[in-house]
Amino acid sequence: MIKVLKLIPYIYILYGIFFFNFLKAQSKDSLAYIKIKNLKYDFGTVTQGKVVKIEYYFENKGESPLVISNIETTCGCTVADFPHYPVRKGDSGIILITFNTKEFLDKVNRFVNVISNASNSPVQLKFVGNIVEDSSEKKK
Repeated sequence: MIKVLKLIPYIYILYGIFFFNFLKAQSKDSLAYIKIKNLKYDFGTVTQGKVVKIEYYFENKGESPLVISNIETTCGCTVADFPHYPVRKGDSGIILITFNTKEFLDKVNRFVNVISNASNSPVQLKFVGNIVEDSSEKKK
């Protein structure tokens, strides 16, 4: 009997772990989920100084409204625009990334992070390309 009494606290701990894991799984299923059509974009070869605009299409595949709170960029050369309102379940939208190539040459490999209330947040977007000198600028 005494051995059984010693096990009771452990049984409560196991039930507690099971119960909280169950709640966590339930809450994750009811969150928003951002599904981005293409996580990587290749803008090809452009002349230095060109402004590249990239559209990432996304859909809210979750149960709750999706709210994008921020898009983290690594420098002032990259600007992001996104819906500043809740995106309902099943609805879609566009994240617009504008990249100024003025300060770059050769191959670029850039990342931005989409921060939201989605269960899979943050989502990392990538864009790559090649930037060449403007041949008309060389002749001057």
